[in-house]
Amino acid sequence: MAAYNISEGGSDWQKLVVMDAANKKQTGDTLEIKFSGASWKGNEGFYYGAYQRPVNGNVLSAKNDNQKLYYHKAGTSQSADKLVYGDDSHPVRYMSGYTSENENWLIIQTANETYGNALYVKDLTKPDAPVIPVVTDMKHSHYIVDVDDQNFYIQTDKDAPTGKIVIAPISDPAQANWKTFVGTKPEVLTASSGGGYIFCSYLKDAVTKVYQFDKTGKQVREVQLPGLGTASGFGSWKEDKELYFVFTSYTVPATIYKMDIASGSSEIYKLSKVQFKPEDYESKQVFYTSKDGTKIPMIITYKKEIELNGNNPCLLYGYGGFSVSLTPYFSTSNIILLENGGVFAVPNIRGGGEYGEEWHQQGIKMKKQNVFDDFMAAAQWLVDNKYTSKDKLAIEGGSNGGLLIGACITQKPDICKVAFPAVGVMDMLRYHKFTAGSGWAYDYGTSEDSKEMFDYIYHYSPVHNIKEATYPATLITTADHDDRVVPAHSFKFAATMQENNTGSNPVLIRIETKAGHGAGQSTLQIIEQQTDKWSFMFYNMEISPKY
Repeated sequence: MAAYNISEGGSDWQKLVVMDAANKKQTGDTLEIKFSGASWKGNEGFYYGAYQRPVNGNVLSAKNDNQKLYYHKAGTSQSADKLVYGDDSHPVRYMSGYTSENENWLIIQTANETYGNALYVKDLTKPDAPVIPVVTDMKHSHYIVDVDDQNFYIQTDKDAPTGKIVIAPISDPAQANWKTFVGTKPEVLTASSGGGYIFCSYLKDAVTKVYQFDKTGKQVREVQLPGLGTASGFGSWKEDKELYFVFTSYTVPATIYKMDIASGSSEIYKLSKVQFKPEDYESKQVFYTSKDGTKIPMIITYKKEIELNGNNPCLLYGYGGFSVSLTPYFSTSNIILLENGGVFAVPNIRGGGEYGEEWHQQGIKMKKQNVFDDFMAAAQWLVDNKYTSKDKLAIEGGSNGGLLIGACITQKPDICKVAFPAVGVMDMLRYHKFTAGSGWAYDYGTSEDSKEMFDYIYHYSPVHNIKEATYPATLITTADHDDRVVPAHSFKFAATMQENNTGSNPVLIRIETKAGHGAGQSTLQIIEQQTDKWSFMFYNMEISPKY
């Protein structure tokens, strides 16, 4: 048996459909879920998280409360599903559960916000076994990497802002019994398991390094990667002799590698067929200084032969929030920019996770302005160092990155020639009143927390800081089924900008239909959206691109 999710129109509300994996036919089981998948226990049934679908009000904008964990027995209706874990006294709480590889354990994670979680386990080999708390304070992040007959292997950032791995005995996994398995390093850790080993992936200035450890905690080897970039995967069943990983960078299309776990040797398993010559391009990392003196890394990519004379079109992309790390990735769309003498730049600004939780903390709540300052300093550095000019610079970001772009152009309208705020959180005073917005309060704070927080948020909220000015040529994008950052944010931002724009640069809004927060788009819709983006950018920079 297998289950898969479908999104209708790109909404976060999805249908979970069960199928017979042998004949690939649907069984008739279809569930309504949000922010969840299925974790199977044999072929009999699976665990999943679900909200009650709103009865009154628009399901695409109504606030999401009381996610709970259920067990669904195959062949029965969703209404008959068994409640496994839930707590009505904490309506904002996120809930997820998954089974261990041997299916002996149900692992439950709960969280009130986007950072920090509680961790519980339930022994599935014993009927009516209780849910056992492992961590309950939600002050740090924890997840179980692997389970064997004796121990849970837990990645945690408790007393280790960049992460470490501890072992907790199955007999009593409480924190008092934890022992360090792999200690903390300056680089940020992400761990996985495969073939009876633990694989530790570290970010070194946003570039991946991977090390293999045995179950005694001894480092076996550094996994040799094809170059400087992003490697992901390194997971397999315990009995497997091989695993697969993906490597990519700003100049290398995603390539799948097969690795022999015992020897560490790897070979190409599948190459991308995109028509692109990586050897004609280069990426380099620079460090620049933000407003408060903090050093920020940025990776810049361009064609080797271009002259850096300040006249190159440049796209500066950023995010800066929720501990999200922007690591090198390949974009077929960006080929259009690079082949037209352009520069693609990605700074690893604060609020992200590139340097662990301390880096994240420097860009949240009353320190959110650091994020905008870091990004604006990146724009100025590119101009000062002749990679581009203000008349040839475009800036882009989506979701929390849409907030970033909105804040930057309202604080500094002359920062660039073109701006692309996508599905952005633009009304910071009311964001928490819609869909999943209340869960973002850990990063943003809310206008209801205190007068001090209200004043701080009001000072940078994009909708509330638009004034009469000459703004960049701005293409605001959203979608009618975006029920994560509801399109009302973009509607209000566009209308207010259009009213107050005193210059001749256009301010437009593009509203995709039957699409959501980046999801639900067909290949044709993606192509059309990217075509509109590049056309808008080149036209307003007075550049005639070659095709």
